[in-house]
Amino acid sequence: MDLQRIKQRFEIVGNSEKLERAIKIALQVAPTDLSVLITGESGTGKEVMPQIVHHASSRKHNPYIAVNCGAIPEGTIDSELFGHEKGSFTGAHESRKGYFDSANGGTIFLDEVAELPLQTQVRLLRVLETGEYIKVGSSKVNKTDVRIVAATNVNIPKAIEDGKFREDLYYRLNTVPIELPPLRERGTDISLLFRMFALNFSEKYRMPGIELTDDARNYLIQYPFPGNIRQLKNLTEQISIIETDRLISLETIQRYLPEIQKSAPPLVINHAKSKAESDFSEREILYKVLFELKQDIHEMKQLLYGTVGYSSNTNSGSTGNAPANPPVYALPQGQSAPSKSEPELVNDADFEQHEEVEEVLSLEETEKELIQKALIKHNNRRKSAAKELGISERTLYRKIKEYNIAQ
Repeated sequence: MDLQRIKQRFEIVGNSEKLERAIKIALQVAPTDLSVLITGESGTGKEVMPQIVHHASSRKHNPYIAVNCGAIPEGTIDSELFGHEKGSFTGAHESRKGYFDSANGGTIFLDEVAELPLQTQVRLLRVLETGEYIKVGSSKVNKTDVRIVAATNVNIPKAIEDGKFREDLYYRLNTVPIELPPLRERGTDISLLFRMFALNFSEKYRMPGIELTDDARNYLIQYPFPGNIRQLKNLTEQISIIETDRLISLETIQRYLPEIQKSAPPLVINHAKSKAESDFSEREILYKVLFELKQDIHEMKQLLYGTVGYSSNTNSGSTGNAPANPPVYALPQGQSAPSKSEPELVNDADFEQHEEVEEVLSLEETEKELIQKALIKHNNRRKSAAKELGISERTLYRKIKEYNIAQ
């Protein structure tokens, strides 16, 4: 089908490259029965794509059912999707068909699919793989022939990592991915959408339409619109109703939009990179421990050097900088304290030797020693030892193998 005809039929406004690519993918996959997963931020218009897929397919004369998975309570979602038998639960006074039965031969759109409970995800996976499902309270296997199109604004790989979404279901749904761009990436499409909304509200409320000055238009195009198309539509409706001046200036626009915060672009999670950064942060903890240890050694040396300075000042007859009560240090066994008449001698080689020990301090040996101490403290319970060290259990296990630490 022609791209412009599709835009007119589904009232899609915009010419951005990313938007047109999403429409073209939907048209290409429509003749097949492959499942489709639509991703994008909230308010980007994801609900239009499954309609394009359905109406450009051979199923267009059969039912099309859209289901908002996030709006159905967890206790009734299985009954809504797959139906139930009479008496299967309290309030089930008669048998009921589910959406998969009602949409047989057509298309079912599962919006906010990431909100499905894990138990329901198992049932959905079976429908995708075999076309079979069982009603709540029944043991009879039913068959259905439906095309499934799903959508979500959730980062599903992150949800899989958190144990909130099944990985096998993700790969079955994501046979053909379609990503809708956020409004801030569509450039001049923003002013086109504003003009369309202004015209629609002018007709709806029977009042003259509003127009933007050049400054206001440029400001609107640069605005990030975290709420995407939904936010722009609400903005246009507010201004259309409230403002008496139908030429909208930059100052007027700014009164209706929150101030733009100068911030970094949205974070895109690279899971391989985040794992490397996690390991790096764990090493940083060990470096910090070593650094603090080095600081303690340095302070002790400073204290000892201060004592040496006091002794030399006393011998040379200086009286200005000596402390009233110099610190007392324990002497090695067998060594007597010098008499008051004897000058206190300090061997500089001792300090040089300590300096050498500090410089050749091994990070690997210190890390190994810390791990061994943590394992001994927690009776070789790796989970508790890892928590004590501030690292993951997986990293601890790797370090144990790397350093060949006996347990």
